[in-house]
Amino acid sequence: MSSLRSLILKKIMNKVIISTVGTSLEEKRRTMDRTSLMWTRVPKNCNVEKVDIEGIKAEWLTNKHVTGERVLLYFHGGAYTYGSADSHRALAGKIGKVTGVKVLLPEYRLVPENPYPAAIEDAVKVYKWLLKKGFDSKNIIVAGDSAGGGLSIALALVLREEGVGCPASIICLSPWVDLTSSGESYTKKVKEDPLFTPHGIKKAAQIYAGDEPLTSPFISPVFADLTGLPPLFIQVGSEELLLSDAKMLAEQARRYNVPVNFKVWQGMWHVWQLTGDLLPEAKKAIKEIGDFVKGR
Repeated sequence: MSSLRSLILKKIMNKVIISTVGTSLEEKRRTMDRTSLMWTRVPKNCNVEKVDIEGIKAEWLTNKHVTGERVLLYFHGGAYTYGSADSHRALAGKIGKVTGVKVLLPEYRLVPENPYPAAIEDAVKVYKWLLKKGFDSKNIIVAGDSAGGGLSIALALVLREEGVGCPASIICLSPWVDLTSSGESYTKKVKEDPLFTPHGIKKAAQIYAGDEPLTSPFISPVFADLTGLPPLFIQVGSEELLLSDAKMLAEQARRYNVPVNFKVWQGMWHVWQLTGDLLPEAKKAIKEIGDFVKGR
C-alpha cells in the first residue's frame, strides 16, 4: 500500500508539470533542476569535485567510508532533453552512500541541440576515460534513470560491439528503453501517470532519434540482442507510462540469459527515487540498490 505522503507528492508533482506548459525549453530545464532540489539533498559529508572529461562536464561524488576500487557511473534522466548534475546530484550521492562506492556524474549532451548519437558518444567517452584512469571494467557499475537507464544499456551494447570490457552490472531506474511507445502501459497508465503524456513522450523520442529509426537497438534497447550483457537491476513504478519499458527490458534480458533483478513498486511513479528525503518508498528503493551492489 502506498504511503499517504506518496499520494500527496504525486499530486504536487503533477501541478509542477502543469505549471511548465507553454514555457521555454530553458525554463523547463531550470524547473527540473529546482524541483529536484526540493525533494532531496546531497548526503552530509559527501564531497563534490568538478572534473572535465575531454570537454564533458562531470562531478565526482565521494561519501565518507568509500572503500575499494569500485566506481559507479551514473547517467541522469530527462528524456535526453533535460537533466544535469544539479537535478541528480542528490540522488547519485545517496546511491553512492548506500553502495559505498565513488560516483561519477557526467553531463552528456542534450537534444535538441545535440541529437542522436551525441549522448551515446559522450557515454562511451566517459566510460573509456575511467578505463584510462585505471579502473577495471569489473569494478565499474553503470546506472541511470529514465533516459539515463536507456543510455546505460546502449553504452553496454556499443562496448560489446567494440570488444571493450562491459561493466560489472547495470542499474536501471524507470528506464526509457522503448522509444516506439509500443507497450500497453502507454494506453493503460495515462490517468495514473502524474508526469507524462503519450504525446509528450513520442515527441521527445522523435526529437532524440532524428532521422534514425526508433526501432534501432541503440535507441530502443528492448529490440536489441542482449547476449553477453552484465546483470541488470531494474526498478519501476506501477503508475507510470514507462512500466512496459521496464517489463520488456527484463523479458528481453531473460530471453538472452542475462541475470536480472526486476521489481515493480506499487503506487510509485516515474523515478520516485528522486524524492529520497521525503518518501519512505524512495528510501527503501535506494537501500535495495545498495543491497544489490554490496551483494555482488
